[in-house]
Amino acid sequence: MPFRQFVLKVASRCDLSCDHCYVYEHADTSWRGRPMVMSDETAARVADRIAEHAVEHGIQTAHVVFHGGEPLLAGIERLRRFARTLRRAVDGVCDLDLRIHTNGVLLSRAFCEMFVQERVKVGVSIDGDRAANDLHRRYADGRSSYDHVVRAITLLRDHYPALYAGLLCTIDVRSDPVAVYEALVALRPPRVDFLLPHATWDHPPPRPAGRETAYADWLIAVHDRWRADGRPVPVRMFDSITLTAMGGDSQTESLGLRPSDLVVMETDGSYEQADSLKTAFDGAPATGFDVFRHSLSEAARHPGFAARQGGLDSLAEECRRCPLVTSCGGGLYAHRYRTGPGFANPSVYCPDLFRLISHLVADDRRSPAAPVHRLPVATLDSLASGTATAGDVAHLGAPQLSRARLAARRAAAVTGDQESWSVLVDAERADRAAVDDLLSHPYVHAWGARCVVSPTLLTAADTGHLAAVAAVAAVRTGLAAKVAVPVRGTFVHLPGLGRMRAVGQDRAEVDVHDGSFAVRVDGRWLSEDSPLWEPIRPIEAAGLRLLLDDVDAYRDCYGTPVEDRLTDEAAAALGEVVGAALAFLSEDRRAAVRAGLRVVTPLPRGANGATSRAAYGAVALPLGAGPETTARLLVEHFHRAQFGALLDLLDLAGGDTSRELLLCDAYGLLSVADFLADEERERLATTIGRITGGTLPVLGRRFAEGLAEAAARLPLLAGSRQE
Repeated sequence: MPFRQFVLKVASRCDLSCDHCYVYEHADTSWRGRPMVMSDETAARVADRIAEHAVEHGIQTAHVVFHGGEPLLAGIERLRRFARTLRRAVDGVCDLDLRIHTNGVLLSRAFCEMFVQERVKVGVSIDGDRAANDLHRRYADGRSSYDHVVRAITLLRDHYPALYAGLLCTIDVRSDPVAVYEALVALRPPRVDFLLPHATWDHPPPRPAGRETAYADWLIAVHDRWRADGRPVPVRMFDSITLTAMGGDSQTESLGLRPSDLVVMETDGSYEQADSLKTAFDGAPATGFDVFRHSLSEAARHPGFAARQGGLDSLAEECRRCPLVTSCGGGLYAHRYRTGPGFANPSVYCPDLFRLISHLVADDRRSPAAPVHRLPVATLDSLASGTATAGDVAHLGAPQLSRARLAARRAAAVTGDQESWSVLVDAERADRAAVDDLLSHPYVHAWGARCVVSPTLLTAADTGHLAAVAAVAAVRTGLAAKVAVPVRGTFVHLPGLGRMRAVGQDRAEVDVHDGSFAVRVDGRWLSEDSPLWEPIRPIEAAGLRLLLDDVDAYRDCYGTPVEDRLTDEAAAALGEVVGAALAFLSEDRRAAVRAGLRVVTPLPRGANGATSRAAYGAVALPLGAGPETTARLLVEHFHRAQFGALLDLLDLAGGDTSRELLLCDAYGLLSVADFLADEERERLATTIGRITGGTLPVLGRRFAEGLAEAAARLPLLAGSRQE
């Protein structure tokens, strides 16, 4: 299995003296013989090895973390050079997700400005409130680091929110779990990670009063309060237990059966296994491989890495028999160590993990949790502030895909059309990405919404549309299939492809073979070169490829009439206007549009733009509007669609539809503030005032405050608020 996560030890010393540190306070002492910082030569070789590995294994994203010791000790300019070296190496090969994890003591505006320029996200370690943090995280002379760390986190949160990646808390059962939780949530992190203190069977964790499940009890207290608060921030440990219990993948190496894909690269270029192994015995993470003599693929064949990729078969017999093994996964590999049998044991935290997982699973069964899809708090903040990136927008698409999948299953159940369902399943087995792309089409969403929301009102054409979806899935995956598709009006509709005119019949046979299709009309087989075929036409401009969909049977979902098939001349004219409108937008905004918009549907001249919550990924735009007007309508309604997708994930208005409309109106207007006349800005200010003056849930309040802060930066609105 290839590596996808790369931990770079850019510094091997630290400015704190935390007594629970696995690098300096546990069994391994290899740090003593390593360079204090990674050299430029080593960093260049590391970057080349990562790029080489990405090419060899087709890796789409390399996840790299600058780590230590304390990585900020490497200095601003050295870290800048490392970041640029990495990006140059992987340019055109794969995407780079670059992060740094720090104790925060040295974090400054100068560091943050560099991280903004080099696109480096920042995670910070803090163990809760002052009392909890001071148990371990102190300077060598005993001074507290708490104020320095909180200052660093506040700097990130208030001035560089796009950099803020989350908080890591190592728990100590002597601290108050609720006080720790409240202190962490008060810092408004995008995510919280709770870490069990590293221990082995040779050196077990302390258990006050001999309580066998002291760590589970501590975490359960946090979980129950977190759940009662409405899950205000994602917690990786709790979310991973929920996901694995439902058959999904864990988000952390300490839980679940997913093979490890992480490698550590030390300051001298040595490849090592996970740092947590330093707690087992001196030299435990070592491999004998390094970036100068060995490729990453060679390192991956080391027995230590192989041992962490065996899934269930690699666990102790006791673990394999456990009913919770898919969630627990035997616990963190390092925590299984005992002199003699090595790592072939359950975790030293086995009783804690069993109790914790049992509690969370039972709790979810009693009161089902929120949907599996989670929205990072940082993404919510970015959306509210108008600084959403393509990655932020992409978070909104996965839940829409899940809804479309649910709709397809619902339609199969309602119609009993197992033949079409089987074609869809076979196509997914052949090429899941292609089927995902089909199900992500906005008007497949619109059809799906009708199946889910109003199953008793479905027409034969609605239920028969599953066959059309299956036919297109077969086309996209090269599957051979033959299905009967309903004729709606005078057309056979193939979503995402186009429509075939088929007058005088109720159903038509569609034959798919080798990625092409033919429709049987009036005894004749007609293919895509028939004059009766009306394909969906692309709009390619400003680096984007959109679909001009003026034929889909479910495009009439906006509460206003839509145009039917445009002439080639009218379609070309609309495409030119949309292209010119996109040119008005900044590169970042075009990237966000690219991540969330795929379809444009024409409206009659003089109409306003429109979007539909049932058709995420599409906007309807009027014919005859100029580029600037079209740009405003496209951006505003693209953002209104985002807000609808947000409401599918989060209750931002406490179920109050009038407040939902106000939030949507403010969000849409704020996105086009540069286009607004003075009276429209006044309307925006009034709308935001009405929102923030009312009662909202915690996340709704956070979103509204983000809107208000963004609006306050507009000159007229800032002046209005001062008055």
